[in-house]
Amino acid sequence: MRTALVIGTGLIGTSAALALASRGVVVHLADHDPEQARTAAALGAGTDEAPDGPVDLAIVAAPPALVAGVLADAMRRGVARGYLDVASVKGGPRRELEALGLDLSSYIGSHPMSGREKSGPLAATGDLFEGRPWVLTPTRDTDTEVLNLALELVSHCRAVPVVMDADAHDRAVALVSHMPHLVSSMVAARLENAEEAAVRLCGQGIRDVTRIAASDPRMWIDILSANPGPVADLLTDVAGDLEETVRALRALQSADDGKRRDGAAGIEDVLRRGNAGQVRVPGKHGSAPRVYEVVAVLIDDQPGQLARIFADAGMAGVNIEDVRIEHATGQQAGLVQLWVEPKAAPVLTVGLRDRGWAIRQ
Repeated sequence: MRTALVIGTGLIGTSAALALASRGVVVHLADHDPEQARTAAALGAGTDEAPDGPVDLAIVAAPPALVAGVLADAMRRGVARGYLDVASVKGGPRRELEALGLDLSSYIGSHPMSGREKSGPLAATGDLFEGRPWVLTPTRDTDTEVLNLALELVSHCRAVPVVMDADAHDRAVALVSHMPHLVSSMVAARLENAEEAAVRLCGQGIRDVTRIAASDPRMWIDILSANPGPVADLLTDVAGDLEETVRALRALQSADDGKRRDGAAGIEDVLRRGNAGQVRVPGKHGSAPRVYEVVAVLIDDQPGQLARIFADAGMAGVNIEDVRIEHATGQQAGLVQLWVEPKAAPVLTVGLRDRGWAIRQ
């Protein structure tokens, strides 16, 4: 791939453009808002000047509801040899293109499984997709050349290609992305009118659950409008679990020992099923989940503290697999949780203590 046209210079489009430009591809940028395209160009994502002729690959990064129309326009104008979209829903746009009677041999659907709570070109980074799955949904008519262009794009972005059927993809993202986002929003909505004294008690658990609720509602309306059926089916199942859980909790309030036992069994059931589902979430770099131990370190909220911890862990010869930070309410202090291999935990604990760090048991 020598040339590309990115149509839509938001977070995903600009991030892809930055990755391509950094690898020597000549990238042209277009957007319904010319100022946004100019911003992306100023960031080094390419040029907002139109290409002189057809490019190798046109990448459409428009909202799901607009993807088919933007693709159809680009294909009719013959702006590229191959066409690809990065919308988070795949079945709908493909069917719309089929209904328009377009030749789909030059088209392949795709969805990079990466993003941020922020949107727009200023939130873009060239490493946004690194190590992340990038789903490709070729049709029976997709040319091998176009599939190869898509694979080259994924390689330039240092993502991991995954080939799926379009409708299977939509059911999958409903489960792992769209439904969880709505559940996160529902939990976060409970905080809107909560008492300030209660909100001040928020810890890492509520931060983890509500983090994705910070995303742009307009973007999510577009996404959910393109995939409502599978999401509604999943929420129906969640609603059933909620009803059973509420019944179990009410039973725990009973004075009857038998009802309390039934209530406890109901709560245990949902918690154990949650355990069973959580362990199926892929681990580091998409590998099978692994069990780590946590070394918790108390730190002051001062510049350079994290850098010191990582440097001291390196001096102890320990690789940090993951890190989480829990900030103390009302204090300029926090707890850094360092996730390491079980055999490395005692080594790290001793090494950090020897270097003056306070370890919480």
